[in-house]
Amino acid sequence: MTYCVGIRLNAGLVFLSDSRTNAGMDQISTFRKMMVYEKAGDRFMVMLSAGNLSISQSVREILQVEKIDNGDEEPITIWNARSMFDAVRVLGSAVRRVYEQDGPSLKAAGIDFNASMIFGGQIKGEAMRMFLVYSAGNFIEATRETCFFQVGESKYGKPILDRVLTPRTPLDEAAKCALVSMDSTLKSNLGVGLPLDLLVYEEGALQSQQIVCIDEANPYFRMIHDTWGQRLREVFESIDDPRWDGGDTTHPLMSPLQRHEPMRKITHPGERIV
Repeated sequence: MTYCVGIRLNAGLVFLSDSRTNAGMDQISTFRKMMVYEKAGDRFMVMLSAGNLSISQSVREILQVEKIDNGDEEPITIWNARSMFDAVRVLGSAVRRVYEQDGPSLKAAGIDFNASMIFGGQIKGEAMRMFLVYSAGNFIEATRETCFFQVGESKYGKPILDRVLTPRTPLDEAAKCALVSMDSTLKSNLGVGLPLDLLVYEEGALQSQQIVCIDEANPYFRMIHDTWGQRLREVFESIDDPRWDGGDTTHPLMSPLQRHEPMRKITHPGERIV
């Protein structure tokens, strides 16, 4: 299994991925899910992948040489695309090419064509953009209303992202939020595991030195893990327990004036039940 998250903010982009793959209880391995495509001073793009490992690795390699028709002009590649929209079109074409090559044999073996990618970055002269690419090669774009994407085992890490992130969130705060999201996922799903790859990209930079591989010895991530669990317990314990007997409370669980109960069937001693 996998968990990856990509965040698009006014200040830049944040990418985080785990590295665990699971092909059965005896086949748990480490493979990196993040790939950076960079042309110094011209473009900086990042892809996170989830799903069938053989598919995502094939897409990763084909993407570097994939071309799409551009009429009478030079074919479009990720290296000459004038916009991130054109670049993600090339990625979609690469996904479809892998499906054409491997889809029939995978289907014959009873294996679904399962792959999804987060693809984002910036090309000189254009604003940052981020996309979620599906198995069919189609895609959607992050917006102000939906400023993050997740692929893989997303449900455990989503609540903190929903509550914290807005387009105005600072980059360091968003990176912290992504790591808390990942820690929650690691805690609840054994199919997601260390090491992690974290990349933070500042708007307009067209490069990033803020790239780190995080393992179990990383002091910041250990602090996140310990502190988040402790603070959650403290907040939980600070909330009043429910009061069933009324009593003196400003937050009653049950009001005598509004009783809404499930239907009941109450039997009495000696009553015959048909």
